[in-house]
Amino acid sequence: MPYDQAPGRPGNLTPEQEQRLKELWTIVMRTFGVSPPPSLLESSTITSTTSTTSANGSAAPPSEINTDAPTNGEKSKKKRFGILKRKDKDKDKDREKPKEAAAPKPTRTASTLSSPTIGADDENDKYGQSKQFKEALAEMTPEELRIAFWSMVKADHPDGLLLRFLRARKWDVQKAHVMMVSTMHWRLKEMDVEAIVFKGEGAALAEHDEGFLKQLRLGKSYLHGRDKVGRPICTVRARLHKQGDQTEDALNRYTVYVMETARMCLKEPVDTATVIFDLSQFSLANMDYAPVKFMVKCFEAHYPESLGICVVYKAPWIFQGIWNIIKGWLDPVVASKIHFARTFDDMTQFIDRDVLWKELGGPVEWEYKYLEPVPGEDDLMKDTETRERLLEARAKIVREYEDATWTWIYSTSSEARDARHEVAKRLRQDYVGLDPYLRARTVYDRVNYIQLK
Repeated sequence: MPYDQAPGRPGNLTPEQEQRLKELWTIVMRTFGVSPPPSLLESSTITSTTSTTSANGSAAPPSEINTDAPTNGEKSKKKRFGILKRKDKDKDKDREKPKEAAAPKPTRTASTLSSPTIGADDENDKYGQSKQFKEALAEMTPEELRIAFWSMVKADHPDGLLLRFLRARKWDVQKAHVMMVSTMHWRLKEMDVEAIVFKGEGAALAEHDEGFLKQLRLGKSYLHGRDKVGRPICTVRARLHKQGDQTEDALNRYTVYVMETARMCLKEPVDTATVIFDLSQFSLANMDYAPVKFMVKCFEAHYPESLGICVVYKAPWIFQGIWNIIKGWLDPVVASKIHFARTFDDMTQFIDRDVLWKELGGPVEWEYKYLEPVPGEDDLMKDTETRERLLEARAKIVREYEDATWTWIYSTSSEARDARHEVAKRLRQDYVGLDPYLRARTVYDRVNYIQLK
């Protein structure tokens, strides 16, 4: 049965964890160039006892928060989807400081926002995220980083997304900030994740992207079923992989596509997935270290706290040496989530017997079949007028959430916390209506495995 909300999630934080979340939101908002509304700064409810965190992670009273960071629209490029496009000019004007009170704007560089506890030569920074962090601040405007963040949120609770980075970095605010910013850089500048999701299977078919489509048609990996705690299951059939059947780029895009699709299958309070590596009929001809490394990097660096468990099923003896190599790549926390199941009974420790399908030794009559894209299924994505209207409405809710976040940062009241969660609920419900205008339909939409509500 699905579990209750796990610790360290929205609505289930200790006072210390909530304070760390406030500190991270403060740094993140400054990185995005989002200042507290003047009405909040002038409010008598702000007291010197409520502390926030400066960009370098040190505590700072609210009066010291830099409200002269670059504004949201400053130097921003035209966005593909305009997810934060706004016409709320009066509200923007209300945010402008009077000219006589304006101070010189500080230079926004890596040194002003970088963490003092993690550097480019940090031996624990195995994915070079400090370097990515500095590149992100040098190459991306505050608005681009903000757009990348809110594009990643989708149907999630915004706190839930930031809390993933905090938990992954053991509640170290500075390291979580570095990880989050480097992930936004990776999504926007390296992988262009939103384009992968936007184009989807229909575009791959139209563009004859055979490397991408072949993996879907084969069912090299597929989403089906849920484990004992309600996590969606992604099964990887290693025997179907042959190195050279597709380019590394196609394989990486497919991996990201599956991970983004799996996010759409999460049902609160479940926020992780189960991966089964089915190694039945596996041989050395199927082994390919590059995609495994990429998958590990995705889970550890860019989709933190997304893996619930990984079950390696029916591993042959030749896999022992391979596992010794892979195990050396894994973070200890990720390694602790790996389980080996040799038999059907072993598998039932994680998945109910009456849920398992025949391919995995269970009784359920089910097998993966790829349903090709249906003509017209993505027609709503061509309705740019409606999409722009919905995006403008969402931008206002995002701004409302940002304002509520500042209020919550300054406040110790439960009312501020509750009000903010209510806005988060509206954000999720808003995304449900926006989703068909931003995300191409997948085979999992066609078989109703994805059910956004």
